[in-house]
Parts: sequence; C-alpha cells; structure tokens
Amino acid sequence: MGDLSFERLDVDGALAEAAERAGVVSRGTFLAGALGGTAALLALASEPAAGQGGGLGAKDVSILNYALTLEYLQATFYTEAERMGALRGRAAEAAEVVGGVERAHVKAFRDVLGKKAAARPSFDFQGTTEDQNGFLKTAVAFEDLAVEAYKGQAPRLQATSALAAALAIHSVEARHAAWMRYLFGVEPASRAFDQPRSKQQITRVVQSTNFITSSPSTERRRTPRYTG
Repeated sequence: MGDLSFERLDVDGALAEAAERAGVVSRGTFLAGALGGTAALLALASEPAAGQGGGLGAKDVSILNYALTLEYLQATFYTEAERMGALRGRAAEAAEVVGGVERAHVKAFRDVLGKKAAARPSFDFQGTTEDQNGFLKTAVAFEDLAVEAYKGQAPRLQATSALAAALAIHSVEARHAAWMRYLFGVEPASRAFDQPRSKQQITRVVQSTNFITSSPSTERRRTPRYTG
C-alpha cells in the first residue's frame, strides 16, 4: 500500500494553506487536527493484509465502500464547483477547503480497501455547481446526509480501528455541515440530538437526486466526467 500520511494527502501543503487563507484555522492548528484524524486511518491500514481489505471482515468492507461512495459524491461535487469557477467569496473558499478534505477521505479509504475499493461512479450535478445558491443548498444537504450516514453505520462496524476511522471522519463531516449551514443562512445546530439514517434511507435520498449516473463497483474505471 505504501505509507499513508497527511503529508502524502496534503500535497505541497495545499489543504493547510487553503484552510489558513480561508480564515478557518492557522496552518499549525489545521495540521494538528488533520494528523489526529489520519491516525485512526493509519491504524486501520496497519491491520493484517492492509491495503487489500484483507484485515477487515466482509461486513466492514461493505460499510467502508458505502462510505467511500458518499465521499466520491462529495469530493466530485466540490471539485467540479471549483473547476466551474462560479462561486464567490466565502463559498469559493469553503469549496476549496472542504473539497481538499473530501478528496483526502477518498484517498485514505481507497488505500485502506485496496483492490476491494469500489470504483468511482460518474456524476451529473445538473447545474448545482454553476450557481452559488444552488451549490450552498446542495452542500448543506450533502454534509447533513454524510453526518447521518456515518452516525448510522458506526455502531455496525466490527473492527475497532474501522470504528475509530469512521468516528474521526464523522466529526469532520459535522464541522463541514455546520460551516455550510452558516454560509447558507441556516441554523447550524438547532436540535439537542441528531438522529442517524440507515443505509437504505441514505441510498433512497441519493438516488432521488439522480446525481449518480453509473453504479459503483469494484471494477476499475476512468476518472468521472465533470459536467457543466
């Protein structure tokens, strides 16, 4: 699999620099937080036969691939929004920072799962990456959905290291959700408790958007097409 580290994911310090430029945190604080989250994935990757999904049971591999597909969805959405260049101000800065983090999540999951990693689907975001209001509304929905998905699947994970990795990402997704809600003008946290959603519920919501234009599988495919 090769060494998995935050330095490897954050090529040339781009993620830390983007976070600092957006006024989110200082570079040092960002690195410290990112390294803490990466530690859980490192532990997961160091299990027997790591990098091939071999240290994980079939149930955990299935759950991690489900999480990977959601990360594909988010990473591609933010990447396309950056490439379209239609966002302004804080929304553009947020897309750059959050997109970098979601791409790091994808990289980490793919390294851990190895040959058992689901392939990246193709996407069509139907113009939501070309309009600031549409982008923010969709980003809020995606981030809320990710938080509910991780919350729903975490108790089902069997490997302790897999659970640690999922919880490390869950807290990051929660911060993303609060950030996007703030930018869209929605109350970041209006409830005392959050409820999880099952895989079936999340899948129905994602399918209803028609954003995924091909089903993920374990076959290797080309990188996704980006719509415009």
